[in-house]
Amino acid sequence: METADHLDLSSETEIIHDLNDPKYFINRELSLLAFQRRVLEEAEDAENPLLERVKFLAIVSSNLDEFFMVRVAGLRQQISAGVVEIPAEGLTPMEQLAAVREMASQLMMDMGTRWLEDLLPQLNLADIYVADYSNLKKQQKATVDRYFEELVFPVLTPIALDPGRPFPHISNLSLNLAVLVRDTDGQEHFARLKVPDTLPRLVPISSGRNTSPHSAQGFRRHDFVWLEQLIAANLHMLFPGMEVIESHPFRVTRDADMVIQELEADDLLETMEESVRRRRFGSVVRVAVHGDMPKHIRNILIDNLHMDKEDLYPLHGVMGFSALMDLSNIERYDLKYAPFLPAVPKQLGVGREGDIFSAIRKEGILLHHPYDSFMPVIDFLNAAAVDPDVLAIKQTLYRVGRNSPVVEALLKANENGKQVSVLVELKARFDEESNIEWARTLEHEGVHVIYGLLGFKTHSKIALVVRKEDDRIRRYVHMGTGNYNAVTAHLYTDMGYFTCDEDIGADATDFLNYLTGYSGKKDYRKLMVAPVNLRKGFETLIQREIESQQQGGNGHVIFKMNALVDKQMIQLLYQASQAGVKVDLIVRGICCLRPGIPGLSINIRVISVVGRFLEHSRIYYFQNGGREEIYLGSADLMPRNIDRRVEVLFPVSDTKQIRYIRDDVLSIYLADNIKARRLLPDGTYEYGGADPQEGPITSQAWLLNRHLNLSEE
Repeated sequence: METADHLDLSSETEIIHDLNDPKYFINRELSLLAFQRRVLEEAEDAENPLLERVKFLAIVSSNLDEFFMVRVAGLRQQISAGVVEIPAEGLTPMEQLAAVREMASQLMMDMGTRWLEDLLPQLNLADIYVADYSNLKKQQKATVDRYFEELVFPVLTPIALDPGRPFPHISNLSLNLAVLVRDTDGQEHFARLKVPDTLPRLVPISSGRNTSPHSAQGFRRHDFVWLEQLIAANLHMLFPGMEVIESHPFRVTRDADMVIQELEADDLLETMEESVRRRRFGSVVRVAVHGDMPKHIRNILIDNLHMDKEDLYPLHGVMGFSALMDLSNIERYDLKYAPFLPAVPKQLGVGREGDIFSAIRKEGILLHHPYDSFMPVIDFLNAAAVDPDVLAIKQTLYRVGRNSPVVEALLKANENGKQVSVLVELKARFDEESNIEWARTLEHEGVHVIYGLLGFKTHSKIALVVRKEDDRIRRYVHMGTGNYNAVTAHLYTDMGYFTCDEDIGADATDFLNYLTGYSGKKDYRKLMVAPVNLRKGFETLIQREIESQQQGGNGHVIFKMNALVDKQMIQLLYQASQAGVKVDLIVRGICCLRPGIPGLSINIRVISVVGRFLEHSRIYYFQNGGREEIYLGSADLMPRNIDRRVEVLFPVSDTKQIRYIRDDVLSIYLADNIKARRLLPDGTYEYGGADPQEGPITSQAWLLNRHLNLSEE
């Protein structure tokens, strides 16, 4: 498929550009917030099904929670520590924090507006009501008040604030009520009441048949009320004999980033468990309140939470929109994306003779999730677990989720006498608890468990199966861009690859031995491994495209990734553009490069695709003078991925698979003119990644239809 041409203005390289000039870089924190804005735009898009729009709003809220817990907390730590190192774009931590507060505050205000003025009325028209307690009918109030008395009241614990009872600790992401009461002597008292997170935030109200003339036929009506409003309406039960003067909700976000002193930790597993426990006690980085909270209540919170007043965010509407994710459980298929059944590649399809190992011996097998099923990965591990000829399984696990069929397969293999070695990354942010549980389970069953390299987070996705065949040993390898998580494999776009290529198998053995033992190996046959040779390998490949452009005028790279932050890589891409190399970047989230600057980046195009599926695959295409090369893997072009994580990029060499990735994946993203946003030189994004020459193209929908059509042939 043809894509829009770049402007080759390499002659403009006579303009001298200082590649260290801060004006040529975008701040990573502001770029990440710009990504959250693009997700919010999906909640605003009336072309998306209604409950999916609500889900996008919930996703933005959850993402912002993490942003404050990690990124804002990090900025505050830098300020406290007096950090003077300035990032590429030249903003000090204090300047970044001020810009982040302004941008994030506007984003949160816009979320409230979108909910109140758009999504909530649309839900009402669809007979889904999320009502204010004050607007409930008499019978509805009686129903939810009874729910309060029976289920909510026994759980609540009001905490007073006075000389004998200090201000209580308020846990991370907790929703609370600040309550002011008056005693019989006319004295006013402050109390804090936590809204229990053990109960549904959206309290269901029993209701009758649909009565709205707009109601969808065949679907029952759903009514909800917010739990905090129900509690506020019944505060008299919690403070008997007192006059409840006012109550106001507030939500606290704390620093949740963990600094693990690995060098001092005898047992990393125990250290991680303690760090997870400490997370809820981090310093306050955000307190969300309603805009009508009076100043005297705000001052109580500011003083007792030991927070900066700039970290108090007045909002309107709901705080903590992530609770709206519960609405996705409503059985209204007319308000959701149409379900689909992931395809199984023909090499592994029904009726094929032989086992999965024989299929891999015939050719490498490429999987494109979620369009292709994740089941072949599970089948691969299950087959290895029971195959009498399999001697060993070695694997890295980053995020596997709960009730993991992958871990179950590894446990089965261990029971059957296979040598099973698993690296479980305990530092996978916000999955630490799940990974700790799996590590304990695997260890208890006798599996050899490793917790990663000292000082590095292991982010690679690789599984090695060692099998005895006749008089030789053959190694089967699965590698991927995404996690070994059967749930997220249905929600994220990722790629996986099965191969028994001897060089890759040997590399996989060396790599996994590097993780479990001691190794100074620097030369891999086909893999690029961080922090060993990935940076040097990338630099060599980009320089090769520059030389190809200079010799034949056909330099071209296409990179698809989650984030582009690394200053050296950005500078190298600037140099490629100056040489006339065509640079296409498909960057889902953070992009610190500025495209389209004459004489510097005029040959660089950057798009971001946000849609039904979370774009998660990392694909690196090099034209290489017609001898095309493609690498897939776990690494984004960020300093942490290249220098401070263990990552693997692997080549795809089959010409059919290269053609598929080039023509039916990358070119389709670049042709997307519906969901793609183009990054402009000033750091803003606009809709329309490509010109609509061939009519509207939505990349994810196109890929989904392609795979569905192939599965029906």
